[in-house]
Amino acid sequence: MTTTPTTPQRIAIIGATGKVSRHVITQLHARGDDVIAIFRNGDRSSEIAELGATPVVLDIEQATGAALAQAIAGSDAVLFSAGAGGGDAARTRAVDFDGAVLAMAAASAAGVKRFVMVSAMGAGGPVPTDGDMVTYYQAKHDADEALMATGLDWTILRPGALTDDPATGLVDLAPTVERGSVPRSDVAAVIVAALDDPGSVGAAWEFASGSQPISEAIRSQG
Repeated sequence: MTTTPTTPQRIAIIGATGKVSRHVITQLHARGDDVIAIFRNGDRSSEIAELGATPVVLDIEQATGAALAQAIAGSDAVLFSAGAGGGDAARTRAVDFDGAVLAMAAASAAGVKRFVMVSAMGAGGPVPTDGDMVTYYQAKHDADEALMATGLDWTILRPGALTDDPATGLVDLAPTVERGSVPRSDVAAVIVAALDDPGSVGAAWEFASGSQPISEAIRSQG
């Protein structure tokens, strides 16, 4: 069942300046959790600190596994929400796949078992073989497969098209769902609920805006 931790957790977020991650930081900070925010652009340290997180400037395209392991050491969970944002294929692969694999190895080295991956609807396969998004979906698919092959306590979340609409708190969530959109604030709420729910370990879910309260949707799949 979905539970709310009785003591604060320490959550490390990789890709912490993204719009979804900013919502996650806000939600975790509001309930008293300690957030380690890992990102590459040092110019954004102040704004991340203002959200309530501890900024750690580290570029996963350049960082060593040891440096990343040091950054996340002592955390209760790692959230990987980094992405190249499309465009350059080589950088997409470097961030969305290589960066994710580096994070998995760092989590293992640091002894952090819990790992939540923000993936993409459709990344479970079959992966498209043509079009502008081939590299993106292939990187997400391969990162998901790599995570499932680890000994980490993983959860893979595959949201639909992201929007900045107000949160509804309602989703359709299952291993596969019909394509749709979802507010970023609701994606964050799904992430937080999954972090809280031990029944989400070993699950890979797609989700979009729907009809079930988020905690209920996750509980029904556990």
